[in-house]
Amino acid sequence: MKVKVKIKRFNPETDAEPHWETYEVDVDPMDSALSVLLHIKWHIDGSLTFRKSCGHGVCGSDAMKINGENRLACSVLVRDLVKGEGDTITFEPLPTAPVIKDLVIDQSRFFEKYRAVKPWLITRTPPPERERLQSPEEFALIDDATKCIMCGACTHACPSTWADPDYLGPAALLKAYRYTFDSRDEGAEERLPVVDSREGLWKCYTIFNCNEACPKEIDISRWLSALKRRAVMEVAAR
Repeated sequence: MKVKVKIKRFNPETDAEPHWETYEVDVDPMDSALSVLLHIKWHIDGSLTFRKSCGHGVCGSDAMKINGENRLACSVLVRDLVKGEGDTITFEPLPTAPVIKDLVIDQSRFFEKYRAVKPWLITRTPPPERERLQSPEEFALIDDATKCIMCGACTHACPSTWADPDYLGPAALLKAYRYTFDSRDEGAEERLPVVDSREGLWKCYTIFNCNEACPKEIDISRWLSALKRRAVMEVAAR
């Protein structure tokens, strides 16, 4: 069937402001949104710019706003976006971030916040002879959080991020949870002061936008609430 594809375009070399361009495309209901963009790129307008890599919902690079919602282009099908012939699919860059070109945003600040929470295992005890063991029950505490692919859909769906560009955001805070609650980690005293701060946990108002936007269906709000409790307990224990 034929559908209209409306894309928010911006080329900093030629455009003063973003503008919309519309294409008519033959699609199959089982096509992914990414394949629609690739068809336009390869067969209609080679100047269209967007990010993509694995195409299988693993790398997170093709997160964008599709029909008004933050999604992975590779993981949503045409049949979920239109009802029939002549309907419209809209593509926009993720909100609030500076746009480099078309659907590509500048992720510099996003990854600065990610690095700020020390998203790695911090240990002080001597390493064991083989590996640091973890029981299934201990892993269950972080299992859901380990599914995060850092696509940014949650952070760019968060009103606190829209209001304050310095807010760490749910993606970075989820990583802080993932390592702070890892039974092998010994870095809470380094990590918690970063998240228990003016631009950290307490700007999360638990409105669940992050949960709704997450393509991996991670219960982000639940884990950030657990991290808040941990931060309060650490302060109380001092």
